[in-house]
Amino acid sequence: MELNDLQAQRQAKLERLRSAGLNPYPTSSARTHTIAAALEQFDTLAESEAGLTLAGRIIGARRVMGKIAFAHIEDGSGSIQLWISRAELGDEQFARFRDDLDTFDIIEVEGQLRLTQKGERSIFVRAITVLAKAINPPPEKWAGLSDVEERHRQRYLDLIVNPERREVFRARSLAVSTMRRVLDARGFLEVETPVLQPIYGGAAARPFSTFHNQLGQSLYLRIATELYLKRLIVAGFPGVYEIGKDFRNEGVDRSHNPEFTMMECYQAFADYRDMMRLVEDLLREMAVAVTGAAVVPFQGQQIDFGRDWARIPMAEAIAERTGIDIASVSEIDALHRAIADAGIKVERKSTWGKQVDELFSEFVQPLLVQPTFIIDYPVELSPLAKRKPGQDAFTERFEAFVAGMELGNAFSELNDPFDQEQRFLDQLKAFDAGDDEAHQMDADYINALMYGLPPTGGLGLGIDRIAMLLTDQPTI
Repeated sequence: MELNDLQAQRQAKLERLRSAGLNPYPTSSARTHTIAAALEQFDTLAESEAGLTLAGRIIGARRVMGKIAFAHIEDGSGSIQLWISRAELGDEQFARFRDDLDTFDIIEVEGQLRLTQKGERSIFVRAITVLAKAINPPPEKWAGLSDVEERHRQRYLDLIVNPERREVFRARSLAVSTMRRVLDARGFLEVETPVLQPIYGGAAARPFSTFHNQLGQSLYLRIATELYLKRLIVAGFPGVYEIGKDFRNEGVDRSHNPEFTMMECYQAFADYRDMMRLVEDLLREMAVAVTGAAVVPFQGQQIDFGRDWARIPMAEAIAERTGIDIASVSEIDALHRAIADAGIKVERKSTWGKQVDELFSEFVQPLLVQPTFIIDYPVELSPLAKRKPGQDAFTERFEAFVAGMELGNAFSELNDPFDQEQRFLDQLKAFDAGDDEAHQMDADYINALMYGLPPTGGLGLGIDRIAMLLTDQPTI
């Protein structure tokens, strides 16, 4: 490796440690307590003459003042000050700490807990062992990486120097475990479905493709888990869910990543109304678990997950904001004329469904700050959802919106195999006409429906966007 001057200086220290007969990368640690546990039991442990052994990364500056030195170590659970005396540690180890150890090195210290004269809880060190010599120095600006690109490319470094960012990870994990707890308590079975699929489906998106050499077959990273999970409802499971990665070959912005985590669940003998109640319960429980309250601050807004969500039909929401009744202009040319007559500026789309979606995204979605269900989507936008009784042009589908972001999508699942086949055929026509996000024909899924899918409610929720909301993060 080509080393810069600072790395070379640290490598020279590494070699000095080895020359002294020390292994700077030993196989194990003799740690007896985490730092958090030591601080929690401080008074009891401080009375013990036996002492204890802690381990962690040296953070911040080391201060050497004659025969006394100070530093802090951090182990992921907390940090503690090291009080190091040359008389206590011995000349050789004190010199090694002073000359051969650096910030970011991972060390083990044995000693006794005491209060300093200033009242700071510390470990008075009797022995030091190097566990991992760090060759890379900390970034120049200790308080944080100023280069966003560097932070994203070296997220491990960002997390070292900005420990508060680790709390976002912990909060996300707590949100997911809460979601599991709620679903498990309601009788849903957690399952795993294929990530590599011969036919991608379950969402409107472009896939990532790969090739299986032995089979001589193109495969796709899944864009959704939906069609495989519904096969399990056909198979007789009353409720299933999966939390896992989906992949969509699309752009990146503050709320989109090509690789993201979804929770999808399906419940037999339920519909989209049951899924609305499930979303309300899940988000409320997750908010309370992560933040301690049902009202969550997000980017200057107070988001209230403690109340029932508003339910607004899509056609009504668009009409209110644009004056256009999408139910009365069911052809693309008529919709374009209605847009022109209304005098509104919106990107022109080639299909009726995409144009409706563009109207909604431009004029309605940004205003949905408090938790809201937009319900009853047009059939053209919902090839997997059951038609709404008495309104054949619309479906029993909703999307969940908070702070102007879509968090989830749900249906009363289409279980008529002949209707589903025709929807797939219509999607293939759209694909041939240039819609590269249209659904593909999945003949095996049609075959599964022909064995009988009971009335079923299905739901997908974006874990990453929920984590954004619950941790007040501006980007995914």
